[in-house]
Amino acid sequence: MSPDLVSETPPHSLHAPNALNAPLSPLSPLTPNAPHAPHAPLSPNALRTVVRELAEQPEQWIHLVRLSTDERWYQRLVAEDDHEVWLISWLPGQSTGFHDHGGSRGAFAVALGELEELSLGGPDQGLLIRRVPAGTARAFGPEYVHDVRNTASGPAVTLHAYSPPLSSMAHYDLRAGGLVRTSEEGPEQW
Repeated sequence: MSPDLVSETPPHSLHAPNALNAPLSPLSPLTPNAPHAPHAPLSPNALRTVVRELAEQPEQWIHLVRLSTDERWYQRLVAEDDHEVWLISWLPGQSTGFHDHGGSRGAFAVALGELEELSLGGPDQGLLIRRVPAGTARAFGPEYVHDVRNTASGPAVTLHAYSPPLSSMAHYDLRAGGLVRTSEEGPEQW
């Protein structure tokens, strides 16, 4: 197992802050709170709990989902000092390409549909391909690089949490010698 990947843990064994303190609505504030002392990042397991709980409450976000044939559609749902949560929809064939999370820890839950995740497992494992069906949550550490894609025949909807909130993302090409960094983007591109 990759040192940055956190194994799946039953939900009853996780203890984390609840990201659903207030219901989401079109009027919910989606900007960070007023600046004050920095918070310690949430753990990958805590982030997994956040996305899993939110995925189990579609009435909080389903009305926001849009499908786009041009590219994946996304909207930030929560922006706190210590974490953020994004809602993303995927049509068949849409993918992220290999990317990191700028040093943030993360987790994602598939709420509807099914995705595929690609990552490098190390010299003895090579390329790992995982099927990620609805109801599954994945969590990872700050150095994790992966490619997430919809290879199914229907749309998918996911929830993603990052801590600290994303400040950058680097993109990579997979070549014979491994991953090669090709570009970086910041929040102004999201």
